[in-house]
Amino acid sequence: MKFLLPFLALFFSGYAFAQNTWTGKVIDADHKEVLAEVTVYVKGTNLIAKTDEKGLVTLQNIPNGTQVIGFKIIGHQEKTLSLVFPLNQTEPTTVALEHDEDDLDEVVITSTRSSRTIRDIPTRVEFIAGEELEEKSNMKPGDVRMVLSESTGIQTQTTSATSANAAIRIQGLDGRYTQILKDGFPLYAGAASGLGLLQIQPLDLKQVELIKGSASTLYGGGAIAGLVNFISKTPKMERELNFHLDGTSARGLSLNGFYGKRNEKVGTTIFAAYQSNAAYDPADIDLSAIPKFKRYSFNPKFYYYPTAKTKLMMGLNSTFEDRVGGDMHYINDGNDPSHSYFEQNKTERLSSQIALDHDFGKCSHVTFKNSVGYFNRKLFMPGYVFNGTQYSTFTEANYASHGEGI
Repeated sequence: MKFLLPFLALFFSGYAFAQNTWTGKVIDADHKEVLAEVTVYVKGTNLIAKTDEKGLVTLQNIPNGTQVIGFKIIGHQEKTLSLVFPLNQTEPTTVALEHDEDDLDEVVITSTRSSRTIRDIPTRVEFIAGEELEEKSNMKPGDVRMVLSESTGIQTQTTSATSANAAIRIQGLDGRYTQILKDGFPLYAGAASGLGLLQIQPLDLKQVELIKGSASTLYGGGAIAGLVNFISKTPKMERELNFHLDGTSARGLSLNGFYGKRNEKVGTTIFAAYQSNAAYDPADIDLSAIPKFKRYSFNPKFYYYPTAKTKLMMGLNSTFEDRVGGDMHYINDGNDPSHSYFEQNKTERLSSQIALDHDFGKCSHVTFKNSVGYFNRKLFMPGYVFNGTQYSTFTEANYASHGEGI
């Protein structure tokens, strides 16, 4: 026993002597600013710590030998550093992290006409983007009802049980008081109620901006309840090509495709979609729960970048749909006079878009927009026919200047 105790003391003192301490400082490789909350760890061990507000971190009890230290934070590329311990260190080791190519883009809100970041805007603006928008798009690729229905204060209301038309109600007000925009352009002018949500597909959307409450000072009387602005994807240097095929047990089919690509001077995006559904009567009551419809959409856009501060966009939005619901015998046959209840909607929408943006500096820019729209709706019911055509134009010139403290 008298020999065992000195041996154990010598063993544990040697083990303690083999533990090392390492200190590092983590900075951004581009801006040379310190990075806080960076996770720093030793691979193969449970040693882990985070950098403080000065970018400093200390790891203790590092074993002797070659050890690999890792650095990880969202928005920067993960980096490793191989060191041999014991290490003769007198000053903290400086580690520079490169930006990740897939770094999250800064969310810029355009519905307030100021192009300011969401943290700088006093107006209550909500946005849906990223994984949440992608998830809802996959769940309901044919229209944007799923995207909006789970947001608080918003209700998607079916305005016709026969043809399944739907409108959006914000804070309880009727759908005609909600303005529906696409990239800041009014989609249907005064005829959006009951149609808009069904004819907008989410695959080409970058984000959705919501203003709940009156935005009539910005967009007129059609935005008394609020507005929904659908922001399209813009072309990037890296080519983007997405296809989505979806089928349902109710004999529904959805085909969507999106392409985007740009170079230094020009870029383009193309979105094309086809949706269809057969009349569906799951309750077997001879009335359609899902109407029969076919819809075609085609939205090409062309971008021109003459300088780094100037962007010109020209595009076209088009939708053609034939939708009929009602008596299943009429939908499938149409020749039996004893089955004549139906509701048929035929819509055609074409609208041009042109937008010119020029930045004068970091805090000021000018925007010019113009849109010319054609919208035709035909509604057929027993003893009733409606045929309305709307021509509309929208022009906006906007100069904005803002800076720190303004």
